[in-house]
Amino acid sequence: AAYIGTQNNKMESLSFVAPLAYTLFWFMMYSDASNVLTLGIVSVFGVIAGSAGMALITRQFRWEGFRGAEDTANHMAGGALMGIGGVTALGCTIGQGMSGVSTLSITSWIAFLSIVGGAVLGVKYQAWRVERTV
Repeated sequence: AAYIGTQNNKMESLSFVAPLAYTLFWFMMYSDASNVLTLGIVSVFGVIAGSAGMALITRQFRWEGFRGAEDTANHMAGGALMGIGGVTALGCTIGQGMSGVSTLSITSWIAFLSIVGGAVLGVKYQAWRVERTV
């Protein structure tokens, strides 16, 4: 009964990769009676609403953009790589990093170390770009 709020009615950890896909599917098929809101979908809405609410309450809300086409392309490439990595690893830093590593799952450790390695490579790339322009 504790797992009734998940998409497949089995035990699963909190993640944002699959629930984002489920959210898009829910928007496309919202009139289907068999399509239900799960804990993951509601968590996505909660993070967005909570972040926006806190930014508005503390008066820190502001619109931001990118510096130019190259900066936009870098962010789009990074987002695509993160999306591909999240789907390939079957989870993100929450699903694989926190939940999976806490159970000492070998595949979660592989995914977590890959996430850390990707972050290190990303920081090195950004440092190289900064040094190149100076």
